[in-house]
Amino acid sequence: MSAPRNRFHKEYNLKKASADEAVGEIAEGATVCSAMAIGQPPALLSALANRLRNGGLSSIRFYYKIGMEPIDTSVLTPDVLPKIDAHCFFLTGADQEVIKSQNASKHKLLSFVPVHFSQLPLLFESLIDLDVFIVTTSSMDAGGYFSFGTNNDYTSVAARRCKRLIIEVNENMPRVFGQSQIHVSEVDAIVENTVPLIEVADSPPSEEGRAIGAIVAPHVPNGATIQLGIGRVPSGIAEALMQHEDLGIHTELFSPAMARLIQNGNVNGSRKTLHPRKHVYTVTLGNKATYDLMDDNSAFESYPSNYVNDIRVISQNDHFISINTAIEIDLYGQVNAEFIGEHEYSGSGGQFDFVKGSSLSKGGKSIIALQSTAKKGSVSTIVPRVSMVTDLRMDVEYICTEYGMINLRGKSTKERAQALISIAHPSFRDELIEAARQVTLI
Repeated sequence: MSAPRNRFHKEYNLKKASADEAVGEIAEGATVCSAMAIGQPPALLSALANRLRNGGLSSIRFYYKIGMEPIDTSVLTPDVLPKIDAHCFFLTGADQEVIKSQNASKHKLLSFVPVHFSQLPLLFESLIDLDVFIVTTSSMDAGGYFSFGTNNDYTSVAARRCKRLIIEVNENMPRVFGQSQIHVSEVDAIVENTVPLIEVADSPPSEEGRAIGAIVAPHVPNGATIQLGIGRVPSGIAEALMQHEDLGIHTELFSPAMARLIQNGNVNGSRKTLHPRKHVYTVTLGNKATYDLMDDNSAFESYPSNYVNDIRVISQNDHFISINTAIEIDLYGQVNAEFIGEHEYSGSGGQFDFVKGSSLSKGGKSIIALQSTAKKGSVSTIVPRVSMVTDLRMDVEYICTEYGMINLRGKSTKERAQALISIAHPSFRDELIEAARQVTLI
């Protein structure tokens, strides 16, 4: 890769370094943070892990969110993890395995940081004294700007709040508009590494997901602004929206399902009341087709999560329909999207931000959509009492399973329990009725 040939190329070349050289400046005990998900820089993370592994560093404090392969195969490996004080904002596959390991050994290896996604950038503004931030960016443009592309989330804030910013330039990272730019003058070191971006498998709709989609779709008016998660149920809902018109996107997570709605002509943002004709997001998990669609496309705008997920911003979108999923919901209407049993499984992310924000939107609705069972039908996702509360019962509105949709707003505790049991899997309704009777819910 050759340095861009414009008036900023001299500064670019002065800051260019190898990955080993760039991480060689990280001091003992430093607080380091990596960008999340697709923005994780593989060359820098590998070099950092090697330095820790070989004794160049004995310890750092390390923050991250949604650890994917570049993190999983570098700093989270068994020979490196004990040398970092790992702090995670959202658990996924490899993190869950670390949690299982530490639960079995009773030796703490990973600390979870509970935080709403809307508040995450504020941690770097006021609480976390960040020494080094590492991130993947696009190539530099004629004005001397790199784009964070798939990632804004806490990235654009942490990049400007850290003492040392190291970027890994990857020509495959899409160039995105909005507040996604960082100037070469703000960067301390530049590492070039053009490799394929991580691709996230596009989840096909489950049979239950399609059934849920058929129930949810009539509740989404033409011209609505939507927020969707990722997975087999959201994919089923997106598929059911392929007859809709003039939809808009304001979402924390942009996914391949949303890309298909744009390409199919269902989404154009023409009736949005905020950022009309713009697809607004804060993080993308997608595939090459998704990244290609985003690249240099002025309809896409990314902003930090303290803007995208701010309930005051969300509520400015009229007819905002927020659709999220969960692990379980109890007979009181409390939603758990974080715990399985007694252990942290994922994180709250921005779910509560959108549950609350959409309920304040003119004509808006908050929908929690989930399959009625988990573990191949062996357990009910509607339970007597959840193990952890992500969404408070006072804020939860619509709940949908493949057996129907209910609205909990304004219902008594008895009416809530009865309504929730009515959309539970038939195999579990009798035991839910008995559980409700034992605590005089019904």
